Amino acid sequence: MIIIGSDHGGYSLKEYIIEHLKENNIKYHDVGCFSQDSCDYPIIAKKLSKLLINDNKFIKGILVCGTGIGMSISANKIKGIRASVCSDAFSTKYTVLHNNANILCLGERVIGKGLALELVDIFINTKFSKEDRHINRIKLIEE
Repeated sequence: MIIIGSDHGGYSLKEYIIEHLKENNIKYHDVGCFSQDSCDYPIIAKKLSKLLINDNKFIKGILVCGTGIGMSISANKIKGIRASVCSDAFSTKYTVLHNNANILCLGERVIGKGLALELVDIFINTKFSKEDRHINRIKLIEE
């Protein structure tokens, strides 16, 4: 199951992504926000990250804000999270393949809806390579 969240700056794109997940029969859990009313992105990032780490039913997360940067910085404060801001297909693929990223951060004010859906699909469908060199590097990150 995918866990998804946004602040007010990413709310519209989050809702668009949710429709895409529904259309593709991908189960998801929305942690908010639930309107375009101003809210604090660190609260959403922390909530999503802790659920992702502590509940085995979630396999990957998606966070959306205006740029993706604030969500990424906030999520990466949580032990075990590897959140990446992505705005192109190559980076999205390799952040999972080589870095085993578990959260994709997107910027509603940075990328269009079509690209966002392409990146979501790449993120969800790419698997970590599990090569020794990448496993070792992730261990170094976690230290």
